[in-house]
Amino acid sequence: MFATRGQAEPEQRALLADDPSPEVRAAVAAGPEWTHDHRTKVRPLSDAACERLLADPEQAVRRAVLHSTHVPPSFLASLAGHPDPAARRAALRVWDELTADEHAALLADPDPEVRRRPELCACPQDAKLTTALLADPAPLREVLRRGLLDRTEAERLLTEGAHLAGLAANPSLPPALVNRLAVDPDHDVRLAVSLRPELTEARRAAIDITVDPHAQATVDWVAAALADQDVLRRAATSTHPLLRRAVALSPHLPPGPPTAPVRGHGRRGAQIPGHKPPGHTSGGPDERVRMARRNVLRLDGDGPPRLPPRGPGRRYADDPNPIYRLLVVRDPAAAPDLLERLSHDPDIRVRQSAAQDPRLPLPRLIEALTEPELAFCAGVNPALPPGEMARVMDKAGVPTTG
Repeated sequence: MFATRGQAEPEQRALLADDPSPEVRAAVAAGPEWTHDHRTKVRPLSDAACERLLADPEQAVRRAVLHSTHVPPSFLASLAGHPDPAARRAALRVWDELTADEHAALLADPDPEVRRRPELCACPQDAKLTTALLADPAPLREVLRRGLLDRTEAERLLTEGAHLAGLAANPSLPPALVNRLAVDPDHDVRLAVSLRPELTEARRAAIDITVDPHAQATVDWVAAALADQDVLRRAATSTHPLLRRAVALSPHLPPGPPTAPVRGHGRRGAQIPGHKPPGHTSGGPDERVRMARRNVLRLDGDGPPRLPPRGPGRRYADDPNPIYRLLVVRDPAAAPDLLERLSHDPDIRVRQSAAQDPRLPLPRLIEALTEPELAFCAGVNPALPPGEMARVMDKAGVPTTG
């Protein structure tokens, strides 16, 4: 549990890298699941700690550190020449930070699974490599969408008529071919054209498409620039609902009216009270709570909240469904007295969630330490005073220092 909590500093977590239990070492390698406020970025382990974990005798530990999202880019970059193909694949996550020599080595890697990703990274700037990759059916769709195409190759692909939706998204597609695909009989092809970055809003609006109110789409040029304020504003103010929804995934959305159409479609729970984007048929408080409820059902009991700033509040504190009462606990606006009330809830998940919340009044938090089913949850509550922690440790006979 200590290894998976984001409150612990990486230097502290690294002390468990040599723990006798492989399960603990794997937990350290994987990194924290979440921080207490669910927004603070977890500081990664040091390169030295990651290297120790990568040398662990247990394969599960080695694989955990290679797949962790809490390792430093410098460690990943150091793996470009590692003898383990799995480690070299991990280095591809920081492709742009590797040297030209490392790029060349990975493009010639003897392992085809390692080689595939560098080829896909390089093909947007290499027409010959793109042509070679198009002969392989495995990455065909991605190569069509991203690879650098010369006019002859693009004409051939359009004439063959296969996978035209991928071709329609290709940034190097000549304007004349873009115009032809904009009136293609296939709706998915026209939809892909409508999302191209170079289109004006008037040109985009002229394409005959229908967008489902709940549809989502991957838009490469938006996903690649989620921290670019110009791209964010452009997509957020677009007439195209899928562009607004794509930009809603960015944690860097600027405040203000231009982003209002975006947040109504966001999957992070952000909401603009009273605003309904074009084509949006619902989205009031009840719908927001239903969406949050679906997210809670996909979580274990102590996962991060997924609630709008104006959450369910007291309105659902007496709901017969415990999931809705659990949402009340996860409401950022829930008052301390409401947290205390829910710490006595008939449902154990609600009680335990309330016991972990730092807004719980201190007398009730200390009382929860004495209740077997709540003691652990109260013990991880960050509002627990150091004196109470010491008292619990003293009672258990655990020696403390400092």
